[in-house]
Amino acid sequence: MQAQEMMSGLRIPEMDELGHFFRSLPTSTLVGIGALTAVLAYWLATRPRPIKPPCDLLHQSEEVPNEGGGRRSMMGDPSKLLTHYHDDARTMYEVFQRGLHISGDGPCLGSRLPNQPYKWMSYKEVNARAEHLGSGLLHQGCQPNPNQFIGVFAQNRPEWIISELACYTYSMVVVPLYDTLGPDAIRFIINTAEISTVICDKVEKAQVLLDNVQRQETPCLRRIILMDAFDTDLVECGKGCGVHVQAMQEALGRENYRKPIEGFISLTLNFISAYSGNPKGVMLTHGNVVADFSGFLKVTDKVIFPNQDDCLISFLPLAHMFERLIESVVYCHGGRIGFYQGDIRLLPDDMKALRPTIFPVVPRLLNRMYDKIFNQANTPLKRWLLNFAAKRKGAELSRGVIRSDSIWDKIFFSKIQASLGGRLRMIITGAAPTSPTVLGFLRAALGCQVYEAYGQTECTAGCTYTTPGDWTPGHVGAPLPCNLIKLVDVPEKNYFAAKGEGEVCVKGPNVFKGYLKDPERTAETLDSEGWLHTGDIGKWLHNGTLKIIDRKKHIFKLAQGEYISPEKIENIYIRSEPVAQLYVHGDSLQSCLVGIVVPDPEVMPEWARKKGLIGTYKDLCKNTALKTAILEDLVRLGKAAGLHSFEQVKNIYIHNEMFSIENGLLTPTLKAKRPELKEFFKVKIDRLYSSISM
Repeated sequence: MQAQEMMSGLRIPEMDELGHFFRSLPTSTLVGIGALTAVLAYWLATRPRPIKPPCDLLHQSEEVPNEGGGRRSMMGDPSKLLTHYHDDARTMYEVFQRGLHISGDGPCLGSRLPNQPYKWMSYKEVNARAEHLGSGLLHQGCQPNPNQFIGVFAQNRPEWIISELACYTYSMVVVPLYDTLGPDAIRFIINTAEISTVICDKVEKAQVLLDNVQRQETPCLRRIILMDAFDTDLVECGKGCGVHVQAMQEALGRENYRKPIEGFISLTLNFISAYSGNPKGVMLTHGNVVADFSGFLKVTDKVIFPNQDDCLISFLPLAHMFERLIESVVYCHGGRIGFYQGDIRLLPDDMKALRPTIFPVVPRLLNRMYDKIFNQANTPLKRWLLNFAAKRKGAELSRGVIRSDSIWDKIFFSKIQASLGGRLRMIITGAAPTSPTVLGFLRAALGCQVYEAYGQTECTAGCTYTTPGDWTPGHVGAPLPCNLIKLVDVPEKNYFAAKGEGEVCVKGPNVFKGYLKDPERTAETLDSEGWLHTGDIGKWLHNGTLKIIDRKKHIFKLAQGEYISPEKIENIYIRSEPVAQLYVHGDSLQSCLVGIVVPDPEVMPEWARKKGLIGTYKDLCKNTALKTAILEDLVRLGKAAGLHSFEQVKNIYIHNEMFSIENGLLTPTLKAKRPELKEFFKVKIDRLYSSISM
């Protein structure tokens, strides 16, 4: 009681004065202060918050004792490499079953006809069709063992995944076939893997396979299962050469159902193009794929974990592990996969109809997006404004803030985002280097997380990945938690691990078991300690991330004895604004380099106009003044990057047709086929050298 009286009598002059001050304010002022306070409170509650990085961005990897300089990710258990993420998803069969359980029989695989909405197959329907197809294969004589190879020769579509799942479910091995490898390669794959059954999409492909059998070039092929409709002529053609042709619906073994057979030793056999000789059959297991996609999950699980609402647009070839790996992550978590119509020109329309959240891409597509955006900004003022807006958002990115609702988005970038469906959460790019300029701009413009991965089929897909929160371009991220990475000396090119440079080598549960029936090339690639030698030259950056700076292969000596790495030079020259593609050539009989340049059809005409050169794309490609201007720009970039004089091209030829898979100048992963380029441009190269010597 005494304490209460003391408190009631206690006066605080400052509080009295403050209360008097507020009582003396006009009502309108008090309302204004209240409104300002409310606005401030709203801003504090809704202001964009940065992504919290899962590790210290200045220390993203560390050296592991007793591993010869190998470095590991700072995420995951430091005592062991990650082999799986979910205990109930250790095989690819279990991965799909997990998605089936999570989804509650939600939509799984979708496709569409022109100008139509997507139609979806549910998880249960996909699972049932896979079991029926697998049962049918077993009923017709296929065996559930790791030596039973089933070919799949088709574009991306739901039946591709169903065929793959059928193999997972009954312990058979799926072998993707793709015509971009060429007819000789398809025959080689069928014979090497002794493939007796091929599932294909179109009649034309079935006819190619039958023609090979008729010429006795693939005697082991005995069965073709077609996804599309066909007539009796094809069946009769098959009978004539001992091949049973049937529809996919007919091959479904509903009446001969077999329970799933879990003896998962092997998963897939991926044949990849070699720079010389026949394709190489990369043998991958379920454990390889599960480990690799678990590494991706571990890196991003705190910021962008996949869920049932996720939807992926499938257009990158399913014959490659990069696309299949990302798709498996989606259906492991009950998400949806929508397939494009099969025509890359219709991809924007498919994106708008599907509204995907996950978008796996290759740098070539990002470059085209970037060029198209700036080509439509057809005045210097518009380009300046675009770059200014991108820099403002880039400043947010540097603080870890990613959003699509800023003032810059509403004014400049909302249409770009809408053209990709308007719901993107994540873009993943791989397969080739991405220009830092392009990557930086698109990270700002698209308002979603953009990750860059590096790897190859021999380590399943990826071995490094961008760390969330690190949006600085110019590197490929830190090692995945499923593998170690070390650099080894390449003395002939003056790269030494002691200086943080050398050939990139990978070790872990995502590394392949070898090349099918090819011990010699296996020994060249996979050493006795289990290290995969990639052939790429890397450099450790101060923060523990990896930068790819060169290629070990494709080096040659010039006549004066200087070593040349053409791909290093090409990666510098490709930054030239008007250049879309180029090929740098040299050999030991010549003392200098020459180049083949393909200008960008959308960018080059405007670039040329600024230099006073007018004409159509094809006319400009023949213009010697344009050739001179581009050559000067290449040399300028080379000097800025520190190229020696002998590393600079001395003459170029302007070619007006893109290198492509179709014309045989790019591999299916969009890498230059150097022997083919050399042969294709032999006459032009000879003329370039003769004009230099004149």
